[in-house]
Amino acid sequence: MKSSLSILTVPAFDDNYLWIIHDGQHAVVVDPGDATPILAALAQHRLQLSAILLTHHHADHIGGVPELLRHAKVPVYGPKNDKIAVVTHALVQDDSVRIEDLGLVFRVLDVPGHTAGHIAYFAPEQHWLFCGDTLFAGGCGRLFEGTPKQMLASLDKLAALPDDTLVHCAHEYTLSNLRFALALEPGNVALQQRMLSAQTMRQHGIATVPSLLALEKQTNPFLRSREVSIVAGLLAAGKIPAIQDELSHFAAIREWKNNFA
Repeated sequence: MKSSLSILTVPAFDDNYLWIIHDGQHAVVVDPGDATPILAALAQHRLQLSAILLTHHHADHIGGVPELLRHAKVPVYGPKNDKIAVVTHALVQDDSVRIEDLGLVFRVLDVPGHTAGHIAYFAPEQHWLFCGDTLFAGGCGRLFEGTPKQMLASLDKLAALPDDTLVHCAHEYTLSNLRFALALEPGNVALQQRMLSAQTMRQHGIATVPSLLALEKQTNPFLRSREVSIVAGLLAAGKIPAIQDELSHFAAIREWKNNFA
């Protein structure tokens, strides 16, 4: 492991974050939906692209890859089961990705739900997680292709990582996610404090991600679906008729969030 690794947060589109991991010379790009800001950041920091990592097939995560490959012929890592044409190294659960130029190793986690083949990348030495649209700051991705059962299992897998893991998700959805979380669990003091902090950060143009996994476990309703206070919130809002099983509770949270204004 190199101690000098850094991460650049690259905003794109309306609310996406693209990620560049670098050592001052070599760089790895995660989910480059748009090549233009990536190429600008690489040029600004005088970085040479070594590899591209993809979490899933949606255009705002892979759209910039062809243009990047015109500038640098590098390996493209991505999910085996999401059928992405540009992927040169198809990955599944527990595969390892070694970026020799950076001395960086990732463990691959299958996290279906948002898409059928979605994966995440966890760097065990740095405790960095790049999870695409599976886990958000204060929320989780919509179930476009997967089931509530799959997403709950995927989030359980991510929640089992070390508490000091930094969660690098792909969107600035934090304020809207926390508004929903407060509607569901209004008495959560840690959640109240997080909302105030996030509001201040956004007022100053500061990204609310990466977030700390320990904070997600204290405040993210999709990681807290088994908590008594969450079930009480579902009952109070009439989102479930009675106490049910944990999967039904999780599905009810996701359905409520889908339609939350």
